[in-house]
Amino acid sequence: MRLDKFLSQQLGISRALVARELRARRITVDGEVVKNGAVKLAVEQEVKFDGNLLAQQNGPRYFMLNKPQGYVCSTDDPDHPTVLYFLDEPVAYNLHAAGRLDIDTTGLVLMTDDGQWSHRVTSPKHHCEKTYLVTLEHSLAANTAQRFAAGVQLHNEKSLTRPVQLEKINDRQVRLAISEGRYHQVKRMFAAIGNRVIALHRERIGTIVMDKDLASGAYRPLTAEEIASVGAPHLRDCG
Repeated sequence: MRLDKFLSQQLGISRALVARELRARRITVDGEVVKNGAVKLAVEQEVKFDGNLLAQQNGPRYFMLNKPQGYVCSTDDPDHPTVLYFLDEPVAYNLHAAGRLDIDTTGLVLMTDDGQWSHRVTSPKHHCEKTYLVTLEHSLAANTAQRFAAGVQLHNEKSLTRPVQLEKINDRQVRLAISEGRYHQVKRMFAAIGNRVIALHRERIGTIVMDKDLASGAYRPLTAEEIASVGAPHLRDCG
């Protein structure tokens, strides 16, 4: 990568402003002042701005985040804080959510700058299964599991939902596994049978499970196995 492009990404400034900083002798590469933005950087080289190290990206990045309430999964929103607030990473604005959650929904969000990888998570044709912990306003009706397994007719939808697995935890809390991503699907399914979701927490995407050690707002890199699980041909969930 050219030095000026790298600096523009890292510092969040235009190429013209990068040229000014280079002329001001504020940039060093491996300890030497560099004023030419066309210099090609090798991955192992150390770039500093005013003595502060700027980390080079080495390939795409993948993280899991335990999203709290009150944050949106878009990378730019004029009205609400975004999940990028929690990511202390270089050029974090290049990351995006692979499968968004509503502002009031908590739990597992996958963040990446790999567009093809996130497409395998979100594309309807892959039927990537997701698990949610659902808290309800009213006690669960006795036939809810059977109705969800048969498919539910949502308001303004032409087709029934795909079969959904429901595990009862107690009268007002269930675990739901769905393989679609219709708009507000979990909330709309319960609304269709006369109940209301008052809390929703995503626990799993495909075979990637929310790390129990991650506090609300915390994140960590995905393991190599977690990354490879998305799109792996032998997996049913996200194949």
